[in-house]
Amino acid sequence: MHHFEAVRSLIGSLHTLRQNDPYLISFDLALPHGRHQGIYLAELEDEHGHRYLRISTPIGPLSGTDPKRCLRFNWEQRNGFLAVTDLDGSPYLHLCENRPYELLDQQELRRLIGELGSLGDQLEQVIVNGGDSF
Repeated sequence: MHHFEAVRSLIGSLHTLRQNDPYLISFDLALPHGRHQGIYLAELEDEHGHRYLRISTPIGPLSGTDPKRCLRFNWEQRNGFLAVTDLDGSPYLHLCENRPYELLDQQELRRLIGELGSLGDQLEQVIVNGGDSF
């Protein structure tokens, strides 16, 4: 996995792509109990020209979420971090992971997608149900 086209080829062979743009693809990850989680893969480039793959999944609106809890979550996580993006003009939490291509192979990409998709679904359920475990 040294470029986005290799990622697109692998993911396209495993999942039906919902979005298929030059540097952004998305699909629905099937989870247990008939649940699904949207997964987004995008290419990022830093100021030195190094390229990264961002794997992200939306988990819920930012409104009503305590920012200190989000930062505490980020501090405790080994994989994934919470970030905010706009969704139709409203702030929305995403669970993300950025990986340099040179450290990414097919097995690692599949593992990250499964892990972030499952954790994202759990967080989404907590947020939607107003739980206190987040």
